[in-house]
Amino acid sequence: MQDVYTDLAAEADELDALVSGLDEEEWNRATPSPGWTVGHQIAHLAFIAHLAWAAAADQEQFQRLAAQAKADFQGSVDAALEEYTAGGRAETLARWRAEQAAATKALAAVPADQVVPWLVNPLPPSILAAAGLMELFGHGQDVYDALGVERVPSDRIGHLAFFGARTRDFGYLAHGITPPEGEFRFELAAPSGAVWKFGPEDAADRVVGPALDFCLLVTRRRHHADLALAAEGDEAKRWLEIAQAFRGPAGEGRRAGQFR
Repeated sequence: MQDVYTDLAAEADELDALVSGLDEEEWNRATPSPGWTVGHQIAHLAFIAHLAWAAAADQEQFQRLAAQAKADFQGSVDAALEEYTAGGRAETLARWRAEQAAATKALAAVPADQVVPWLVNPLPPSILAAAGLMELFGHGQDVYDALGVERVPSDRIGHLAFFGARTRDFGYLAHGITPPEGEFRFELAAPSGAVWKFGPEDAADRVVGPALDFCLLVTRRRHHADLALAAEGDEAKRWLEIAQAFRGPAGEGRRAGQFR
């Protein structure tokens, strides 16, 4: 893997290449996220990128935005969708490109030993960049699915694999379950054939399988029954059913058998 900022920019470029030539019908095509079109997915990514830019470069503005989100998270998301889609396809796309580039640049400029504010806890800039890559991957997958295009994964997803292992407890918290004290072991096969390992080698619970499947799991873009992930240990098996790498409600997720 390259550094997370380089890979964040590359992930955005890949999605940009997919959506830049879409016509109006394709732009307004429904995605697997209920009520969201391809255009809504790009607009949401623009909003998230703006939040990340503000966290790194304008913390006074970030605090205002964060206060609004904490008071009414869904309302803030809906308002951002309306704002970022109001000008039509070309404007939405241009705003996302600008917001994404600005966020990546601002995060990369923060010293590695500092933290930036975020919606729950302050984060190191590299971790917030990994969260941004998670957003690009998850919402990008909805776009790929809507357009019927098969995604070709790269080792950039290693940042998301690390982030998903680091945020193991989010799935428990989203369901009101106290996370277990013991750590899990994750052994994930990268697209390149490398194996990424996280957690203690002697852990009683472990998850093993393709890193791509793991990333689809923790972004809730595929049902665990449709993925080639093996869980060892009762707790790891339960975790596969609730895994997510983001805070807040889990949402409906995807149905078993929904995708080939």
